[in-house]
Amino acid sequence: MKRIFAFAALVAFASTGAAAQNSVEAFFKGRTLSLMVGFAPGGVNDISARLVARHLPKYLPGNPSIAVQNQPSAGGLVTTNFIYNAAPKDGSVIASLDRGSSQLAIQGDPDAKFDPLKFTWFGSISSYASDAYMLLVNASHPARGVDDLRRPGSPVKLGAVGAGSSNLLFALVAKEVLGLNVQVIRGYTGAAPMFLAMQSGELDGQVVGLSSTRAGQPDLWAKKLVRPLIQFGRTTRLPELADAPTGRELAKDDEARALIAFAELPFFMALPFAAPPGIPAERAKAFEDAFAAMVRDKTFIDEAEKLGLDVSPIDATALRDLIARSATTPKSVVAKYNEVLSPKR
Repeated sequence: MKRIFAFAALVAFASTGAAAQNSVEAFFKGRTLSLMVGFAPGGVNDISARLVARHLPKYLPGNPSIAVQNQPSAGGLVTTNFIYNAAPKDGSVIASLDRGSSQLAIQGDPDAKFDPLKFTWFGSISSYASDAYMLLVNASHPARGVDDLRRPGSPVKLGAVGAGSSNLLFALVAKEVLGLNVQVIRGYTGAAPMFLAMQSGELDGQVVGLSSTRAGQPDLWAKKLVRPLIQFGRTTRLPELADAPTGRELAKDDEARALIAFAELPFFMALPFAAPPGIPAERAKAFEDAFAAMVRDKTFIDEAEKLGLDVSPIDATALRDLIARSATTPKSVVAKYNEVLSPKR
């Protein structure tokens, strides 16, 4: 009799699982999903989103197509708020979110109208294992190292996007925490427009990822027309950038190091993808499983590496753990972080 009940339970479980699978497939089949990107075309967020749009569909039941939609504004914050509050909660709209958006909510930014732990996270393509966030200047600029940025005189003009953008945060960290002679010029829509401004002489540099530079500006990097002076998002120097010190090396005291460590946490979930909170559980699982399969696929990895992207993925659980760990940062460190980012600076 026990065997009969066990068999019946197994059949019921299998039937439920098959029904859920069929339901997911029926939803996705023949559908075009929207993949929102909060930055202009040409930067690493856009490049990685288009890569995902090409590869993720083959791992989703029903094999939907995915169309990328750029929404460049406020360093990706507009897109993050939209995905959380206004996007359909059915799996038809997903996003490449800026890694720094979660930090905005944790620091109490009133414009961050979301709880980062409630997103339907898929995972991140990169955990920055082979990447670095560089303070980069034109090779024609007289600064050859960090010591040159400590001297009085004409400041280095660094471009930045807006609130929540990593390039703004680390330009301000360079200025306010490391005490470097930096002028921050805001209002750009992404890395690609800032590279154009660097080439025209409007800017001297920007703070930007190594993979972003190799992917979006391969000629500038290969021909050494730009020079990295500092690397963030690392606890040790990346061998490829052995001459550029880390931000933590340059920190003057424990408080400065703690602030930089807090600021750098998002890099370990460098290219995150998510859907709105509250989508049906079986579709959420389908996205998470599909993302995990995609980042293990050799074809995906090969194409990502040809684009210059760092492929060191983490899953949704690890990503949520990083956000939770960031939320435990001492209030005194977060307060100093907020002071550095204050609009008056």
